[in-house]
Amino acid sequence: MRIFGWIEAITALGLLVVATGARADEEKIPLDDVPRAVIDAVKAKFPDAKIKKAVKEEEDGTTVYELSFTHEDKDYKVEAKADGTIIAVEREIAVSDLPEAVVKGVKAKYPDAKIEKAEEVTEGLNLKVTYEIEIETAEKKELEITLDASGSILKTEEEDDNWMRR
Repeated sequence: MRIFGWIEAITALGLLVVATGARADEEKIPLDDVPRAVIDAVKAKFPDAKIKKAVKEEEDGTTVYELSFTHEDKDYKVEAKADGTIIAVEREIAVSDLPEAVVKGVKAKYPDAKIEKAEEVTEGLNLKVTYEIEIETAEKKELEITLDASGSILKTEEEDDNWMRR
């Protein structure tokens, strides 16, 4: 009976490590530690950017820097490689500015959901645009949904408290 208790404890600990390890490679860093090329690339694209914070992480074996900043009274996040190559730009937008197809895509799957926040995400060499939408379902579940411009749902995640702190 005592061995069974240890097995339960070890299993629970293992699950905890797996659940929290998804972003273990993400690290908040001082702005002074961001490569100059990354800062220069952001300032070139967004001259009035007021950079608030920086995060460094590994994505597919590449070091990526994510800068959070405001520009023209809007919140942005930019992901860039150390050489200054911008990989993705996330821009907070008003829910009322969402394309009609995106709103219809959300409402088709979650008819009684409330859209609480929206971001337009531009990424890749082909400048693919997607939308990240935060919703609260009728069941009070908070979800983050990624949709393409046609309103097709690409990904759905339960929102965690760390999503907005990145």
